[in-house]
Amino acid sequence: MDQTINQLMATKSALLATASRIADDEPFDSVDSREMSQRAVATEIGAALRLSDRTIEAHMGTAARLAERFPATAASFGAGRISQAHVRVIMDAGDPIEDAGSRARYEAVVVARAEAESPNRLRPFAAQTAERFREASFTERHSEAREKRGAWVKARDDGMGELVLFGPSAIINGMQDRATQMGLKVRAENARAAKEAGGVSDAATDDFADERTMNQLRFDLLADLVLTGSPTGHETEDGLLGEIRARVDITVPVLTLTDPDEIASPAHLEGVGPVDPATARILTGNASGFDRVFTHPASGMVLGVDRYRPSTEMRRYLRARDRRCRFPGCRLVARICDDDHTIDHALGGATTVTNLADFCRRHHVTKHQTPWKVRQLGGGVLEWTSPTGRSYVDHPPGVATYVTFEDVADRMPSEAPF
Repeated sequence: MDQTINQLMATKSALLATASRIADDEPFDSVDSREMSQRAVATEIGAALRLSDRTIEAHMGTAARLAERFPATAASFGAGRISQAHVRVIMDAGDPIEDAGSRARYEAVVVARAEAESPNRLRPFAAQTAERFREASFTERHSEAREKRGAWVKARDDGMGELVLFGPSAIINGMQDRATQMGLKVRAENARAAKEAGGVSDAATDDFADERTMNQLRFDLLADLVLTGSPTGHETEDGLLGEIRARVDITVPVLTLTDPDEIASPAHLEGVGPVDPATARILTGNASGFDRVFTHPASGMVLGVDRYRPSTEMRRYLRARDRRCRFPGCRLVARICDDDHTIDHALGGATTVTNLADFCRRHHVTKHQTPWKVRQLGGGVLEWTSPTGRSYVDHPPGVATYVTFEDVADRMPSEAPF
């Protein structure tokens, strides 16, 4: 049924693309002839469907871009092999690639992955793959983008306001994670105080009760820091990055630590996206310790993990191998997931990496409290069996690798289907 729905949605997209081409073929005799022609056709369709012509015009533009710039994606969509959500991910990441040949090579790699992955898992892969085909280097684009950093306020109703921050992702995510850690600490301290006061009186216990949500705690703590704290380390980028004490998972290619910026590959901030090499070097230099991950040069499979300073080897290996929840379609980062015994420890399951995997709390509970079953197939590959008996195989992502253009060239359509 999903395939049929995808095909119907693709047909709708093709019809909207056709409407856009009709508008281009019949321009009006005016200064903005193309815009007016597009608007006229969109207005006609909107009136018939009782929808906003602005919405229809936007959909026409997207459909036309899909048909003209992403023919392989349109072909897979038309065959029902990918959904509209996959299409959006592919187009969002690939739109900045101006060269048609580079865009076709990007598309061939990403469409092949899209046909086997959920949209949310596809998104970081598409972003990393697109990076290989961009004309300007990531370092150049990041340097230009960071000049636009800023903070501004938006007025809201009921006496409220919104503070918007725009800046480097490593710093923004570091701020968020530090506020989260502080919020968890506040909760733990209040819970401990409430427990100690529990034998005194209900009123004493109520004094320590904290019913704030984590979002409310983060706001209160950040407001406290900004309004009462003295800024430190703000004079230089190195100082500011050195002040971050948040927990972030960042994968840094070893050559990025040594190569000049113009040839270095960007690092990858887990769950977010690329990080410029200069920031990656600063964060690595200020880290109290880091994992060194050995991978297979062709498949990218994690072969081993070690660390300069001794720690829990098994947990580091699992974080490096799994990187996110191992339930099909879930992308919650591994560092906040549970380490689950595939065969329950209570039933004799060994505490080894061949019997462990990272699951988010939701899917950890799903495994234990529902008929869903999971088993290890070796090499970190998991096979999930649904309550209806369907099987889903989930491969560990390891370090991102790419299918070559030649591997999938034969999958590219000779022409667009529409």
